Amino acid sequence: MPDALMLFAAGFGTRMGALTAERPKPLVPVAGKPLIDHALTLADAYGPLRRVANAHYHADQIAAHLTGRDVAISVETPQILDTGGGLRAALPLLGDGPVFTMNTDAILTGPNPLRLLAEAWRPETMDALLLCVPLARAVGRKGDGDFTLSQDGKISRSGDNVYTGLQIIKTDGLLGIDETAFSLNLLWNCMAENGRLHGLSYPGQWCDVGHPEGIALAENMLAADV
Repeated sequence: MPDALMLFAAGFGTRMGALTAERPKPLVPVAGKPLIDHALTLADAYGPLRRVANAHYHADQIAAHLTGRDVAISVETPQILDTGGGLRAALPLLGDGPVFTMNTDAILTGPNPLRLLAEAWRPETMDALLLCVPLARAVGRKGDGDFTLSQDGKISRSGDNVYTGLQIIKTDGLLGIDETAFSLNLLWNCMAENGRLHGLSYPGQWCDVGHPEGIALAENMLAADV
C-alpha cells in the first residue's frame, strides 16, 4: 500500500493570468484557503503519509507556506522538470514503492479520493491506477475527456472520463527514461502497452481550478456540498 504522497506544485500557472503574476498557483485562495491546503486536507483525512511537494515557480513562497506542515520540499532548479521528471527527482524523499500523486489545482467533493484509490489498488495487475471522473461531473472542464474506462478497469486514450490529477503509480519505470524533464504520459504509455494502466471512476464531483473562472465554480461546488 502506498505510504507516500507527491503533491505537484511547481508549475507556472500561466492560465491563471494576473492571479499568478506574483505567486504560485497552489497558493491561490479558494473558499478562504490556498489550493494546496485543500489537497493537504484530503491527505490529513486519509491518514499518515510521507508528503512531498515539488516547487519551482516562486519556490520560496511554497516552502514558506509549508513550513511546519510535515511536508518535504523538492525544489526543481535550474529548470522545471514536468510531472515525470519532478516525480523522479523527489524519489529520495518519497522512498521506494508505489506512491500517491496529486495535482494541486483541483477541488473535489465526495468520498476521500485517496482512500478510494487505496481500496481499489491491486499491485499484482496494476502499475498505475488513475482516478477519473465522468465529464458530467467534471465542473469547469474545457474540452473533451482524457480516457475511456473498460469494464475490467483498464483505460485507453480519449473518451468521456477526465483525469482528476490523483493516482497511485509505481515509480521504478521512471529510472529507465533518458529525458531530464518529461511528462508522466511517457510512463503511462508504456504501462498501457503492457495492459497495466488502470482507472477508477470517482463518484463525487471534481472542479478544475487551473483557470480563473474555476475559482467561483469550485466555491459554488463546495457551498452546495455543505
